Amino acid sequence: MKLQGRTAIITGSSRSIGAAVAKRYAREGANVVVNYRSHPELAERVVEDIRAFGGEAFAFGADVSKEEQVEAMVKETVKCYGTVDILVNNAAMDPRKTWYEITAEDWDYIMGVNVRSQFLCAKAVFPYMRQQQYGKIINVSSVTFFTGQKQFLHYVTSKGAIIGFTRALAREVGGHSITVNCITPGAVLTETEYEKVSEETIRESGKFLAKAQCFSRREMAADVEGAFLFLASKDSDFISGQTLNVDGGWIMH
Repeated sequence: MKLQGRTAIITGSSRSIGAAVAKRYAREGANVVVNYRSHPELAERVVEDIRAFGGEAFAFGADVSKEEQVEAMVKETVKCYGTVDILVNNAAMDPRKTWYEITAEDWDYIMGVNVRSQFLCAKAVFPYMRQQQYGKIINVSSVTFFTGQKQFLHYVTSKGAIIGFTRALAREVGGHSITVNCITPGAVLTETEYEKVSEETIRESGKFLAKAQCFSRREMAADVEGAFLFLASKDSDFISGQTLNVDGGWIMH
């Protein structure tokens, strides 16, 4: 198992990509902290699934844009498992809105959830990674950084900031054998999409992506798990500051 004995915090992991990664890490031997903000029942279900196959996990509720809550989550993790080896900065919001209707409050909120949270979480785990001279920080951006998607100005801007954050942080912490990398998932079909948009819109998106991607089907959370595992494992110990695009061959760079 590639993550045997490691401890991972995965923000926003009560469902969708985060939940899939949490389960994959646990199957590879990691102790997993399932972070959630507003759905404890979903987070507990992920924990139950992990424990059902013999994995180790617990759920922790924290708004990761709030420094004191991030620090409490990291302290509880260290109390339970001794340290933090892997941080996956996955928590994000992606509201759709015409750009000129976005308020200053909307803008600040998205930047807080999507960008500030990654800074706060990285800062909180850094002392433990520095002490052991080893760590993996994986930030989640989006293919929309490359596409410049309409109706997502604040979201796309936040995802671009994450790529810059990844590169700069990699320079800061590389001397402590800590890697910092970024994944840009494509149009992953998630529970959230079913909640926010109509079945017709989902079908139309599927038709568009079938033509735009190399693979003529929608991306699922399982399609991106392997990239997260690779960047969390020792196989990627000499890779840092990089952005790995996992979108079925939609955008090539």
